[in-house]
Formats: sequence, structure tokens, C-alpha cells
Amino acid sequence: MNWSRLRVRCLVEEDAAVLALHKPAGISVTGERHDTDLVELAAAADETLYPVHRIDKVTSGLILFAKELGAHGELTRQFNKQTAEKVYLAIVETTGLPDTGVIDLPLGVGRKNRVRIAAPRERIQHDASRWFIDDADLRPGKHYPALTHFTTVLRGRGRTVLALRPITGRRHQIRVHLAWIGHPIVGDPLFDRSGTHERTYLHSWRLGLKASWRTPPYLGLAAEPDGEFWGPVDRSADEPTLHRATETLCAPHESTRRDESRTGTGQGRNE
Repeated sequence: MNWSRLRVRCLVEEDAAVLALHKPAGISVTGERHDTDLVELAAAADETLYPVHRIDKVTSGLILFAKELGAHGELTRQFNKQTAEKVYLAIVETTGLPDTGVIDLPLGVGRKNRVRIAAPRERIQHDASRWFIDDADLRPGKHYPALTHFTTVLRGRGRTVLALRPITGRRHQIRVHLAWIGHPIVGDPLFDRSGTHERTYLHSWRLGLKASWRTPPYLGLAAEPDGEFWGPVDRSADEPTLHRATETLCAPHESTRRDESRTGTGQGRNE
């Protein structure tokens, strides 16, 4: 894999402090044990990059790197404080989801380091557009608050396209949240070992952060999914529909502020 060609083909935004790429599914951002990853590829070409956040290997879309440590610190603090605006797109194997919803289910780690909901599946409660568990039903051991907001973008062929905003950023959060409420992402190998699909239909779509070195001091990024992403539903969402989804998820409202106050910070930035 050639870093120079990949860099040009996948470039979303670049300035003196940051580099944003549209990552193809199937390439790791960093820490790959059995294959190459983007940070290693860049290093082999004498370019040092610091990931501001991470997305899973199977996830396509927007990934942001800092080129220097000052920008890295400023940007990562916003992820840790949960002020970064992150929006993903996912196609799930089911229908029946509401127009908007909140998944408020803590995560834990089970056998073989697998991420799971920190309570038995049968204890998950569903009230209109919210999924949650009572504290009394939590499994013993360590668990981490995890909160995902979503809005439905498109329905078709027995599947649903969602736009999702993970308020927290736990490892595999979106993938585990959706699967445990009965709406797994199409092609997700964590929950579908059939190999039927060529990829996992989860896409890192939009990102908004404060950036003091820019004028105005804001970094707004988008990596639009390619036509192949929409294959499981046979048609893509139009621009007005996608714009409304972004506005719905990123508009501040009282329930979001109340939920964020209970989620804590830290514990990683993988969705």
C-alpha cells in the first residue's frame, strides 16, 4: 500500500496542524498487529501523525490526525470532555426503529475482552424511543456509561439507515448498542460471522471541533459515503434529508445535557 497515493486519494482537509482523511473500510488507524495501519504507513514515508480519535478497522470514513502535539492536545481534550460533534451513518438489518431515539446502556468487557452491555440482555428496558437499564440490574465489576443518540434517515428493503451521535466514545459503542437492542449493523463481524457482506456498513461521516489556530476558530469536516455504501437499501439519502439528520443530532436540548451529565469522560474514543 502506497502512502502518497492513499493520502492524495483520501484527502478531506489539511492545514499546518491537521490532516483529515476518508479512510476506506478494512484499514486500521493505528495499533495493527497483523497488518499495516495508517500511522505506520505515514511513518514509513517520514511523516509523523498523531490520531485525534480512532475508528474501527471495519468502519469507513472520516479520521482526523494532528501533525503536531499542540493541536493534538487541544483536539483530544474535546473528545475527552464530550464536546466534539461526531456523527456516523449506519445501515441496520431491521426496521421498526423510531424516527429518533436514545440508547443509554453502560458497557463492560466480557470473556476474551469482548465489549458487551453491562447487564443481561433481558434486563434492557425500552420506553418509547429510549433504551436503558436500571442500576440494580448491572453486572458486578467495572462498567462505563455509554450514550448514543440516533435519528432515522431512510428505510428500504427491510433495512434502516441511521445517523448516530455517540455522546460518549467507548470501544465498539455504536456496534454493540445497536446489536444488543436487536438492530445489528449490516455486515458487522462482531455479530454476523456469515461473511455474506463485503463490508460493515458503518461510516464516520461528520466531525466538528474548536480549532484555535483557524479563522474562524472551528474545524468542520465531512466525508460523504460513496455509492457502494448505500447498496443494502438500493438508494441514497438526499442532501436535505441528511442535513436535517445532522441538525437534529447536533442541536442542543435539555435531554442531551441531562444525559451528558451522567456519562463521565475518558475510556477511549472508538465507536
